[in-house]
This record gives sequence, structure tokens and C-alpha cells, in this order.
Amino acid sequence: MLKMTKDIYLKKRVKSIEVRKRSISELLAEMAETAFQGRRLGEVVEVWEEMLKEEDLTIVMGLAGSLSTAGQWKMVNWLIENRYIDVLVSTGANISEDIVEAMGGSYWQGNPNVNDAELLKSDINRYYDVYGLEADYRKMEELLADFIFTLDPEYPYSSMEFLFKLGKWLNGKGIKSIVAVAAEHKVPIFCPAIADSAYGEAFLLAKSRGHNLIIDGMKDFYQFMSIGENTGDVGVIYIGGGVPKDFTQLLAVSLSLKVRDKRVERRKGFACKATGEYYYPHKYAIQITTDSPHWGGLSGCTLEEAVSWGKIAAEGKKVTCYCDATIALPLITHALNERVNFKRKAPDFSWLLERN
Repeated sequence: MLKMTKDIYLKKRVKSIEVRKRSISELLAEMAETAFQGRRLGEVVEVWEEMLKEEDLTIVMGLAGSLSTAGQWKMVNWLIENRYIDVLVSTGANISEDIVEAMGGSYWQGNPNVNDAELLKSDINRYYDVYGLEADYRKMEELLADFIFTLDPEYPYSSMEFLFKLGKWLNGKGIKSIVAVAAEHKVPIFCPAIADSAYGEAFLLAKSRGHNLIIDGMKDFYQFMSIGENTGDVGVIYIGGGVPKDFTQLLAVSLSLKVRDKRVERRKGFACKATGEYYYPHKYAIQITTDSPHWGGLSGCTLEEAVSWGKIAAEGKKVTCYCDATIALPLITHALNERVNFKRKAPDFSWLLERN
């Protein structure tokens, strides 16, 4: 009996890593056979690769924080270009601050232990250990304000519609930012808290000059839910948490309200006993975060806790890696670049992007 009990737990040995020449993909594969967050990082690549092999799966990425100032935005472009993600839900910072560099500006390596009052006098903004020029930020805001004047002041845009049109406009100027690359490859971007960024400031600039831009947040949510009506399974990837994570999680549990609790036949789900609503839990889930679950916030909420809400499938593949995104994202993307040797058949979102 004791041996049988041990057999339940002792199924797979930890394999020690030996130092030798190897690719990033090979290293992460070996890390997946070790422990702690190194193991989790290796498992992230395995789960992401498995998602790419699915035939009827929409991959949604939630991208939080201010990672573009930290040199991460071109990897997001690469993920979009290769259709390793199909929908992006982002903070406004990530999809505006990248425009500074795409326009020809720069960010500089700095020091978090600096006299910030002196930086203020020098018109330098600090992002932890990165410096940016206020003048460059203003140029980006002015560019966005110029774009706003190309829009209909009477039409209520969702953030997705606004960003798709912006992406096409930036492509015309050769500014290959995230929204530009997404528009080119027909990847919808949603930014549910868009005013909390340079976009809000660009709106103020345009408003002061006579343009009344309307962004309809509820329309945004409605259009995002329509994705749930036109897909099979869903896989989610969270880089950080915050609004992008919560907004994306709701795709699993709020769709039923849009379709008046009718079952979406293409989706795999179940009816809630208390309300009759249909939940469609995400089949795959990856989370890269530095937040802890015991504070109670969604950014640190475990994927296992999300199972209780019907947001993540209990039997699905899910992995959380507690790691700085600036460490995890370069390793993951380079491992995928080495490992994936097939072209994925990605879902077509022309019906959503081009109806207006």
C-alpha cells in the first residue's frame, strides 16, 4: 500500500541541467524538467506551442504595464506578424509609447537611484530605470491628435475601430508601431482603458482645437463579446494583469448575456445551475506576472481561482510563471522562433475590422 501511495506522487524525475552549448529552445525544454519558475517558464513555451497547433482556436493576449519603453514592443510585433496571437487587449501605454521609437525617437537606459527633481528640470521622464524625453512624448501626442482630425466627430468609435484606423494611417506614414503592424495583419486591438494614456491626452489636444472624438467603451465590450460568437475554443496569454486581463477573462462568462443565454453551438461550455447562463471557459491559459495572489487583486489572481468563476477550464492546459516580463518575453519568443516550424492557420477577423 505504501509503495502504491508513493507511485501516485513519484512519477517524473527532476533532471539536473548540465552546462553545454544549446539553443534557447533546448535550454527552456530542459528547464521544464527542473523546478520553480524555471520549470514554469519552460512549460509556458510548451503550452503556447500546443495552442499554435490547434485548428479552431483564437489566441487572445492581455498586455499590461509600460513594456514598450523597456524595449519589448518589437517582440509583440513579431507575435502579431506570425499570428502567434489573434487578438490583443492592451493598456494604452504599451500601444502609444512604442510610437515614440517607431517615429525615430529613443528611450535611454537610466538609473532608478537618481535625483528625480533634476530630471524634472531637464524635461526627462523616468520609467524606473529608463529615461524618455518629454519633447518626444509630446510629438507622439501631437501625431495622435493629427490623426484624430481625420475621424468623424459624430461617430462613436470603439477603441478597436479607432486603433484599426490609426494603424492604417500610421502604416501610410511608415511608422511600424504595434497598432500599425496589427492593422496590416488584421489583428484586432482593444484598449478598454484607453483614456489612461497618451490617447487621453491626444483627445484633450484635439478637443481644444475643435474636434470632439467619441470613444464608446460599451461598444468596445459588445464587439469584444462578438468574438466569442465566432470562434471555437479560446486560449489566453496574460503578460501582467490589470484591465487587459479582466477584460479578456470576461469573454468566458459574459457572452451569454449578449446572446440572451442561448447556447453558442460552436463553443464548448456549460450552463450555470443558479442562473442558466452559459460559460465558455478558456481552454488554454498562460500567465506571466510578478503579483502575488494573497493581496486579492486580479493581477495576482491564480488561474486556478479563475476556474471557480468558469473563466478557465478545469481540465485545460494552464501555467503561471512568476517572472519579470522583460526576462520571460524575450526567452519565450526566441524559443518559439526556434521551435515552431509550421505556418499556423489563424482565424480571420476581417468581418470585425472592416465592417465600418
